[in-house]
Amino acid sequence: MNKKRVFVAGHKGMVGSAIVRQLSERDDVELIVRGRSELDLLDQKAVESFFSGQNIDEVYLAAAKVGGIYANNTFPAEFIYENLMMECNIIHAAHSHGVQNLLFLGSSCIYPKLAEQPMTESSLLTGVLESTNEPYAVAKIAGIKLCESYNRQYGRNYRSVMPTNLYGMNDNFHPDNSHVIPALMRRFHEAKLNNDSEVVVWGTGTPMREFLYVDDMAAASIHVMELSDNTYRSCTQPMLSHINVGTGVDCTIREMAETMAKVVGFEGTISFDATKPDGTPRKLMDVSRLADLGWKYTTDLENGLAKTYQWFLENQNSFRN
Repeated sequence: MNKKRVFVAGHKGMVGSAIVRQLSERDDVELIVRGRSELDLLDQKAVESFFSGQNIDEVYLAAAKVGGIYANNTFPAEFIYENLMMECNIIHAAHSHGVQNLLFLGSSCIYPKLAEQPMTESSLLTGVLESTNEPYAVAKIAGIKLCESYNRQYGRNYRSVMPTNLYGMNDNFHPDNSHVIPALMRRFHEAKLNNDSEVVVWGTGTPMREFLYVDDMAAASIHVMELSDNTYRSCTQPMLSHINVGTGVDCTIREMAETMAKVVGFEGTISFDATKPDGTPRKLMDVSRLADLGWKYTTDLENGLAKTYQWFLENQNSFRN
């Protein structure tokens, strides 16, 4: 059997590691991965040299610099520079070395702050972005347009998926630089251990958010990558080639925090600090295109949080901070 040689960029990250776990179970795939010490994705020459010697068939571009509101506000230059460089280097090198199939993983933050809900793919570039993560969003929009441009000019099959808010094993649980679910999971866990009477959550608790378990995201990514050209193009357009990935179900931050407390076993009070930013008021994805393509999520929020918390408990001693 001839195996596909598949490069997963960002294989140690949350999404990349989930894709690797699922592809590693396949008999028809030969995985190619490189750690940061082996391949600096910000180095154009190094990336070109890597592609020249690998005979790669497919690329999953899951590498990214990611973080929550605090990190995006504090390090905007790093977020736009590093994400732009990784995307440009990998997508161009893939094209230069004859890779026909590539999947780029973006983010729901590409959509306008006040986009009509649920957000459809066609709302891209129709309004102002959320200011707290605009540099990151601009980089991800550029990734979509890179894929579209190489498709249009060179006939490549470079697809883009835009996930909603993701969580799961191998997430970043840093107390300051992480997204809302891992940050709160660690906070609730430490509050339980310390017998604290209260956990304070940033913001008012009223924003609506949609959350997708990372193993579902990996399954959706592989599904989209492996669709036939005719099937894929039936649900996209030449200038609108990205597809939303999510559950199509959202909840308030307060509801998520209450579910988190239940999963972790914290029995104290949950309060909200309204002096801290809320971010976008609501972010719900229209996932009808993905449903038409034959995929739907399988893990609900409480079960996903429970799986994530079990992984957190088993790995907390390895966290750097």
